[in-house]
Amino acid sequence: MICLVASTCALLWTAPPAVQGEAVVLRAAKALTCEYEGPGFILDPVVVMRGGSIEAIGPAGSVEVPDGAEVIDYGDRWLAPGFVDLHSHVGGSRGDINDMVYQLNSELRVSPAVIPNNAALEKPLAAGVTTILFIPGSGTNMGGTGVLMKLGVDGYEEALLRDPGSLKIAQGDNPTRWGYGMGRILMNYGLRFRLRRGQAYAKAWDAYLEGEGAKPERELELDIFRFLYAGDTQVSTHTQYYQLVLMTITMLARDFGLPTYIDHGSFDSYLTTPLAKEFGVGAILGPREIMAPRPPRFDTDGRIEGTAWGFQEQGMVDIGFNTDAPVVPQEELTTQAAMGVRYGLRNDRAQGLRGVTIIPARTSGIADRVGSLEPGKHADILVCSGDPIDPRTRFDVVWVNGEKVYDAEIGGRAW
Repeated sequence: MICLVASTCALLWTAPPAVQGEAVVLRAAKALTCEYEGPGFILDPVVVMRGGSIEAIGPAGSVEVPDGAEVIDYGDRWLAPGFVDLHSHVGGSRGDINDMVYQLNSELRVSPAVIPNNAALEKPLAAGVTTILFIPGSGTNMGGTGVLMKLGVDGYEEALLRDPGSLKIAQGDNPTRWGYGMGRILMNYGLRFRLRRGQAYAKAWDAYLEGEGAKPERELELDIFRFLYAGDTQVSTHTQYYQLVLMTITMLARDFGLPTYIDHGSFDSYLTTPLAKEFGVGAILGPREIMAPRPPRFDTDGRIEGTAWGFQEQGMVDIGFNTDAPVVPQEELTTQAAMGVRYGLRNDRAQGLRGVTIIPARTSGIADRVGSLEPGKHADILVCSGDPIDPRTRFDVVWVNGEKVYDAEIGGRAW
């Protein structure tokens, strides 16, 4: 399905719903629903799927089973939402996602490199990952735009949740290897220069569409800013420790008013929590989940400090996890969450699991479709042997858009 967005005069793709048909009903011992607010679980659940979406969910006896529905009882197993990873480089051809042409490459897009169901996505699907943000690499300050895409479906249009998925900005050591070698001052100068142009470009188009100005000349490297200022996408920022995350928040969110989230938070980045909360910047953490004792440049007095713990201690609620796959294998997303809990993240409300489901879905603006088990959302459902972020848990079945795409008992992929 194509959606014309008037504010940007551009096309956003969303995965089309499955063809309407008979309902499929799932039964299990427990469902971890992962809604943003609320208990987050249902005992003895009944889930009704139809047309690729969740039609109804609730405790047995409270949900009517439609006539003629196929009922599948998974016994003592648990149900959970499919996992969402907002930092992945394995959605397609790896050779095409780090084109280091200029210091700033906001016009580049990973969409031509997408290969749905490529070999690098088979294990992640079997481990419960059903949505990823496939983004450019961090070789330059502004690598281009990524796409939010589903795993377990074959066609590009069916796999695509949103394009653009984000504008990728990288701060830190990686871009220093570009060209003649940049330091922090040149990186920040270059970013501010492009951001000022992008902001002016978006305002000029808004004025034109409101009948208050001439039609601007289209500039491909600035088109993404129309999506950003319309609220149709976000900046995902490869930004690790305190100094870099501080600049991410003050430059992107405070000075330019861009919807921004931390997408590589590590080490002592949690020291920015008060400012991040003030400007609505969420924290998606990884692939490093701890501050090791006395690493280079830092001093922890010999302690091992969990990054997620640090954000939570200072009041951050929107804490999620990523893999930066293939840096950490895509299938180890739940291990990232488990590491966060192991090193201090309070997990009394399933914060670890919410950190790979509803939190990244909300952070990236797709929580109306994925991230929790609620009526109206895509039927991306995992069948597992217990707590999904426990490394001992087994994933037996994966449903995507109401279709069974993985079944461990019948040789893996279900088609």
